[in-house]
Amino acid sequence: MASAHRAAATAPEAKSIGSDDYSLSRVPRDKRFGFWSMLLQWLAQSGSISQFTLGATIGVGMTFGDAFLAFTLGAVILEIVIFAIGMAGMREGLATPMLTRWVGFGRNGSALVSFVIAVSLVGWFGVQNTIFGNSVSALVGGPSWMWCVFAGVAITALVIFGFRYMALFAKIVTPLFFGMVAWSVVSTLKNHSLGDLISSPPPGETIPLAVAATAIAGGYMTGAIVSPEMTRYNRKGSHVFVQSASSMILSEYIVGMTGVLLGHLVKSSDVSHIVLSTSGAFGVLVVLMSTAKINDWNLYGSSLGVVNFFQVVFGRRLHRGVVTVALGVAGTLLSAVGIMTHFTEFLSLLGVMIPPIGGIIVAEYWIVKRMRKPLDETRESQTLPATSPTWVPMSLAIWLAAFCVGKFYDGGIPALNSLITAFVLYCALGLAGWIKPYGTSTLDDEDGTPAPAAHATTTPAGAA
Repeated sequence: MASAHRAAATAPEAKSIGSDDYSLSRVPRDKRFGFWSMLLQWLAQSGSISQFTLGATIGVGMTFGDAFLAFTLGAVILEIVIFAIGMAGMREGLATPMLTRWVGFGRNGSALVSFVIAVSLVGWFGVQNTIFGNSVSALVGGPSWMWCVFAGVAITALVIFGFRYMALFAKIVTPLFFGMVAWSVVSTLKNHSLGDLISSPPPGETIPLAVAATAIAGGYMTGAIVSPEMTRYNRKGSHVFVQSASSMILSEYIVGMTGVLLGHLVKSSDVSHIVLSTSGAFGVLVVLMSTAKINDWNLYGSSLGVVNFFQVVFGRRLHRGVVTVALGVAGTLLSAVGIMTHFTEFLSLLGVMIPPIGGIIVAEYWIVKRMRKPLDETRESQTLPATSPTWVPMSLAIWLAAFCVGKFYDGGIPALNSLITAFVLYCALGLAGWIKPYGTSTLDDEDGTPAPAAHATTTPAGAA
């Protein structure tokens, strides 16, 4: 009782910076978003100049038909992963770091998952911010570091206030971006024969199908694994499927395949100038806003991972808004001084570590079901289980084995190889009874402050 009073007493202070966005609890059903708001969030992730560039890169090395096959393969892989993991997030109302406490990894294992995800996402936030700053500097002048600071501060300010404001930003940016891009592309292609572009041979060195599919599926695999960060705000499983599938169709078939046509047209992967040169200052602004709309999810996902990590490892309940400020400042400063670009190889290494997490989540939640019973028992009450497993050693061994397959096996698609390896191993060992949790941890923090029940949580700004 005393700890409950203490939590209530400190609540106003904890809410003083932005929204905590249910970082350590379920998202209540009455605080979730409608179909159209969530659809725009998904579509916002499809709109970026980088996706046009990816399509053009593939188009330079593949025929239109082969590129269509590559994008189809990548889209199907991603949609299967997103739907399987996203559905778990929707049902439980939990982000990936919290979900893994009861799905495959246990409390301490979830801290490792949170650390890998947080470092990877905030790292890519810094890298994208650097690219953002360099691009603006080249387009309109001014030092790159200044634009890095401008972008970093703007995105951090948006993410501080959580999902609601990110969704509002998506409503503004998404239609503008695709309207502007459609006008630019149509203006460029209207004087050329689409039939000739579709039937033309690849103008550059041939790209194998496996390499193209790797670039398509592997490039967004981390986003697929952390899809519960978004789907926990969904109301229905059908919404998860339709919205994620719509995002895949827009991203891969419309944006990606348009990039293929542009690559055949200019015989180069450098097609960003086509959109920018025909759109003027307004086009530049919209493109920059759309880039920010994608990068905000890197910072948002990282903040959720850090909150879970600190609660598990240090017994401290950090407010997500405060964490966002710290991560945003760090990522912005590192990008401004140009350090982040030296860490891309390290971040790519972490990227190979993340797909096995998805394989284990899918295997445990949908097939093995040795650990998810407490979630089933508390789902209706919208609270969290009072206890969770402390360690699941076999899951960590499977994670390591799957990482090695993805990193060192040369065939196929590395991200998919590691994900499937983890899924198959966990299913086989789990159904055989070899995956056993060790120890039990209570939900309370080490400092004695209990996690708030979902029904008693004060509504944050981001949950309207």
